[in-house]
Amino acid sequence: MLSQAMISRSPSRAPVGYVARPAAPVHSHPVTNSIELMGASMPFARNSEIYGENEPAEYLYRVISGTVRTYRMLNDGRRQIGAFYLPGDLFGLEIGQDHSFSAEAIIDSKIMVIKRSSVMGLAERQSDVARQLWTMTAAELLRTQSHIMLLIKTAQERVAGFLLEMAARSPAGKEVELPMPRQDIADYLGLTIETVSRTLTQLENSAAISLPSSRRIVLRNRAALTRMNA
Repeated sequence: MLSQAMISRSPSRAPVGYVARPAAPVHSHPVTNSIELMGASMPFARNSEIYGENEPAEYLYRVISGTVRTYRMLNDGRRQIGAFYLPGDLFGLEIGQDHSFSAEAIIDSKIMVIKRSSVMGLAERQSDVARQLWTMTAAELLRTQSHIMLLIKTAQERVAGFLLEMAARSPAGKEVELPMPRQDIADYLGLTIETVSRTLTQLENSAAISLPSSRRIVLRNRAALTRMNA
């Protein structure tokens, strides 16, 4: 659970004595601005925990810079990544009172932290805020459903679908600079890291993609990737 006392005790969450200050909002939508004015920007170092599974969901979060992963540890010790959140994304939305996943910063990140009770109070007073929260919750549910469907596909279909998803969220469109390591991709897709690497090589050999570096991927044939993901 994120609290000022825990922040003071944990350098990975914020420096001792750190005082959070409001930061410029990522989006210019007036409703989003209203929500973010109630929050504060906080830095999270690479691989540091933002919140833990089963902790009280007292805050909502928006990525200002960096990238966040949510995950849960399975009984056999494997890790299942639920989602990746990029700049502008809101996360920490929960139906219940506790977090169903843990959240970590993949790289050094800056996160807007917003008290959940304050947002709920604003939603009760402003119908446009309530509508936006409903839209965000519905989008998160759709993302979860899409992820579940992805996990029943073949390895090639999963990797192709992941690349298309990341390209759709990238400003460049055809070029994707992946902030997460391949182990994260494997844990998101329910594959081994060897299978992910082998599949990427197969896609490169078929001219569907090119790999200028291990993190940079260029979609050369989006139609072929779309057919694989159908």
